Amino acid sequence: MAQYTRHEVISVLQQNGMVPLFYHEDADTAKEIIKACYDGGARLLEFTHRGDFAQEVFRELIDYTRTNLPGMILGVGSVTDAASASYYMMIGANFIVTPVFREDIAIVCNRRKVLWSPGCGSLTEIARAEELGAEIVKLFPGNLYGPSFVKAIKGPQPWTSIMPTGGVTTEADNLKAWFDAGVTCVGMGSQLISTTVIKNKAYAELTETVKSTLALIQSLKKST
Repeated sequence: MAQYTRHEVISVLQQNGMVPLFYHEDADTAKEIIKACYDGGARLLEFTHRGDFAQEVFRELIDYTRTNLPGMILGVGSVTDAASASYYMMIGANFIVTPVFREDIAIVCNRRKVLWSPGCGSLTEIARAEELGAEIVKLFPGNLYGPSFVKAIKGPQPWTSIMPTGGVTTEADNLKAWFDAGVTCVGMGSQLISTTVIKNKAYAELTETVKSTLALIQSLKKST
């Protein structure tokens, strides 16, 4: 079961302003990545459901974080069906992120009071997701819509919390554009946890990148 309430997850999302996300089929490598992000200050991370036996890797990661990384909130992304969402929650997922908006996933997550962040691409989808209890909606793919879309949504719905994923980089100008537009947080995958970093096992470099990116986001949040 989830270790953190959805309100606790939302609070960390708002405070950190960034969700590192990745998938790796090797549990030991995945642990190193999570540890590097944790050492950099990240307290929330999304493991994506993209490969065979991803559930087994995630189960190991849940045990690892609970024992070794106090305060790290681990969730699952790229979930596309209610059965997978239910299974991940049973083995400890603290939040569920989906690339699409599905009401059946909303129902199973709400039943367990676990945060779910659905992928939305229109104001109608966002409004419907919020009616079903979505506190933070995922804008995906973010590079297709851009910061201007976020700003347009926040006009008629200033209460909407948006997390773009895709098209978000560690560059100051990119992050500034998103946070100036009004995003609550950003999801960052390969732009943060690159294949080169993983291949070279450059975990100290990843730690520094996470640390500097989080610091930049905090400064941007203060200035908006």
